Amino acid sequence: MTDNATYEKLLTLLDERGAAYRVIEHAPEGGTEAVSALRGHSLAEAAKCIIAMVKIGKKEKRFALVVVPGDRRIDLGAVKALYGGTYVSFASPEIAEDLAGSPSGTILPFAFDERLELLVDPDLLTHREFYFNAARLDRSIALSAEDYRAIAEPRVERVSTD
Repeated sequence: MTDNATYEKLLTLLDERGAAYRVIEHAPEGGTEAVSALRGHSLAEAAKCIIAMVKIGKKEKRFALVVVPGDRRIDLGAVKALYGGTYVSFASPEIAEDLAGSPSGTILPFAFDERLELLVDPDLLTHREFYFNAARLDRSIALSAEDYRAIAEPRVERVSTD
């Protein structure tokens, strides 16, 4: 897994779809609060991207790429309820990085792996644009929320809590 391959895949997708975005170069940082300060925007405008694993009964497992504003936390109970799950947790770092195609701290709000369902909290989409690490610790993207919704086609659900 190389983060540059995922980074290039993202830029190609955004360019092909004519998305309004900017690449922001900064010191390597994966923490939402620290990287938001480097990029110069509020935490609410940052996309926090975490992969959750939901067990449905004894045999079935589903993975969700859950995207919430940087000033909120993922509501695991809400994620579990959306799937009618019996158990939910954060995916292990190894599984998350495999599904995302990039290291923890750089997971994109795009599901390039068919095993991932993309869940996005509606509060993130209230901003004209939002920010996220671009599969690299030293690059971020500022992306139009409208273009994001059209390109990523996320399932929009209330999946955050204070």
